[in-house]
Amino acid sequence: MTGFSDLGYARVDTDRESRQGLPEVVYGPGKRPEEITGIVTELLARSTGPVLVTRVEPDIAAAVDVPGGSYQETARLLAWRPAPERDFRLCVATAGTSDWPVAAEAEAVATAIGLRAHVIRDVGVAGIHRLLAASDELQQADAVVVVAGMEGALASAVGGLVSCPVIAVPTSTGYGASLEGVTALLAMLTSCAAGLTVVNIDSGFSAAMAAHRLATVARR
Repeated sequence: MTGFSDLGYARVDTDRESRQGLPEVVYGPGKRPEEITGIVTELLARSTGPVLVTRVEPDIAAAVDVPGGSYQETARLLAWRPAPERDFRLCVATAGTSDWPVAAEAEAVATAIGLRAHVIRDVGVAGIHRLLAASDELQQADAVVVVAGMEGALASAVGGLVSCPVIAVPTSTGYGASLEGVTALLAMLTSCAAGLTVVNIDSGFSAAMAAHRLATVARR
């Protein structure tokens, strides 16, 4: 048994679900609709869990020929066979409205893989009272995903309010010195709030997958 299916243009990791609890997630950019169609068809046939394709633009999504899927345009996510909801509460908090597309990806992926995702929007530190008003919601979560650009300070503020894991997502939102998210990334990596997990710039997907790993360990 090889553990993968060789389609010629892709080697589909059909063994990933047994190793990690979820089938391989397909990264959409650079793939033609017919390639996505072939990969998704193979994953649906060889796995039981949700099948996801990330970062798919609307025209590509419309051309993927696999019945039964759903598409969320803001999140740019194609999904088949979403997972049943698990008892793991994930809060996704955004600093500003401009960070919403990245947060939408985190929420959509988390929901598709069975996490109970709840969103708190627009609680950036420029109006810290907005964050403090949401502190009870944040403290009830099993994990919090913080999505912030500019200087990325929201992750530190949330990290100081809650005891659960905090997954920080720097975004490319901001003016010149934000360096397309590098400033927020470095700020989150050097946060005074100890123990933050920091994922790649604009990667709501990575944040949701980090939460999936936490949820998997929590139910053992």
